[in-house]
Amino acid sequence: MSGIDAVIKNLQHPPAGGYQDFGFCEEEKTDNQTVLHAFHNLLRSMPRPTTPQEVLQAFKEGNQRFVDGNLQRREFVKEIQETCNEQHPFAIVLSCIDSRVPVETVFDMRIGELFSTRLAGNVVNEDVLGGMEFATNFSDAQCVLVMGHTKCGAVKGAVADVEYGNLTALVKKIKPAVEQAKSSDTEGLEPGSDAFTDLVGKINVEKAVEYIRENSPELRKKEESGEIVICGAMYDISNGKVTFFDN
Repeated sequence: MSGIDAVIKNLQHPPAGGYQDFGFCEEEKTDNQTVLHAFHNLLRSMPRPTTPQEVLQAFKEGNQRFVDGNLQRREFVKEIQETCNEQHPFAIVLSCIDSRVPVETVFDMRIGELFSTRLAGNVVNEDVLGGMEFATNFSDAQCVLVMGHTKCGAVKGAVADVEYGNLTALVKKIKPAVEQAKSSDTEGLEPGSDAFTDLVGKINVEKAVEYIRENSPELRKKEESGEIVICGAMYDISNGKVTFFDN
């Protein structure tokens, strides 16, 4: 638990010394939510992450708040006003279009903090790479995150060899992950099972990360110099938890 998250937890359950321990006078308080509101205002004013590892840590802490139900209090009107003339996202996330994976929410991020690219099956192409290069070169994003999710419909389509209009070409991009999963030690995993689908989804993310490094010299050089980190993760739609892969 980070220092920030520890303070949030303490604010929700005040110590024996009362609110004065946090610098507030008792008569100024009406309930715990008032204290939390004041703290979240302070949290919003804190500096953004300044290194790739700090960005990853912010992702992990934000997701833990989401899982715990301790999301920051949002003031959308204020966030819109603060970002109407400029934006300073510190990461770009490639994720699936699945409606159960609201990227900013699962990481407890505000307006203006993330670039978000969404394609079924979180597949990568040259347009996606162009967006990532823009984010890291012209807007100082320090993390490129590819995030798949469990029970992905596009992955299921690839496993089942679905053919339908333009979807055929899309799921074809996921087929290498299907073939790798079939050739790996998957004893007991039926191709139509959720466990097999999730294995393919994980491999698909790993292959997307490889594709980014192989097909964007700009991003690869930035990662090699330590300016950015390129990594993968999987979101579990059953519990909201994001698992990050070892980079």
